[in-house]
Amino acid sequence: MYTNSNTLYLSRDKDFLRRIKTAKTGLHFLMAAISSMFLLFLIAYILRSQVSDWEALSQPWQPLSDTGQLWFNSALLAVASIALEYARRSIKDLDNSKLTRDCMLLACAATVAFLIGQLLVWKKLAAMGFMASSNAANAFFYLLTGLHGLHLMGGLVVLTVATYRCKRLAFELQEPLRLRTKSSIELCATYWHFLLLLWLGLFALLTGSPESYAAIAKLCGF
Repeated sequence: MYTNSNTLYLSRDKDFLRRIKTAKTGLHFLMAAISSMFLLFLIAYILRSQVSDWEALSQPWQPLSDTGQLWFNSALLAVASIALEYARRSIKDLDNSKLTRDCMLLACAATVAFLIGQLLVWKKLAAMGFMASSNAANAFFYLLTGLHGLHLMGGLVVLTVATYRCKRLAFELQEPLRLRTKSSIELCATYWHFLLLLWLGLFALLTGSPESYAAIAKLCGF
């Protein structure tokens, strides 16, 4: 009976580790697919910027000449990413369970605030008459920031589940639950770091000058 119990637990451990490995591999494939998609949009963006009717949103008379709101939004996403990194490190120590929960809640709040901030930027552009149909640069801005926001919202669902598991740890100090929570936090941290880097790249691209677009196009042979 004892041997059978040990075999059962060992089988469950192997199955759990296999699921974790599969989840990490799936996340890496997802990030590769997202990177490829945005790379194609980047190429299309640079190519389209060389057409004479292009009006870059970063020029002095355009709305993105003032990037204050976008910098603030970037700081919020950076806070979420840093909070998840702290949560990933603190979950290894059961004595830091409260710190882990606080970091997860901070990451959720900062992410939601980032998304609201992006919507405020959209609202500002629309109020000024910069609609997607009025200029190709406007359309690309809405498209790229919208796609980034959608990927962040998808991750927010997983982040919410991981945060709920952290709260359960305060009442159920079970090793299987801690391992599942640890795995979820690690996946969320990796994904948020990726989305932060992706956003910084988009930020630099969308607020670039026509001269920088021309230089990139020339470098790429477009």
